[in-house]
Amino acid sequence: MTVNHASTLSVDYFKRYLELVMNARQFSLKEASQYMTEQFFRGNPNLYGENTALHFKKAIVQIEKKGY
Repeated sequence: MTVNHASTLSVDYFKRYLELVMNARQFSLKEASQYMTEQFFRGNPNLYGENTALHFKKAIVQIEKKGY
């Protein structure tokens, strides 16, 4: 997926991305978030800025509330 470095990615973007990774790879939420931290953020959650990192964390919390 192409990412524009000038914009902040939304919570909904990360919810959909995490759910896609979980479904496609049969990962738990924890495994999917680790995978995205390593692959998407290249090991640096602040790679695309603090707001994007915060939205990623919020997406994880919202998915946890859904019971994944």
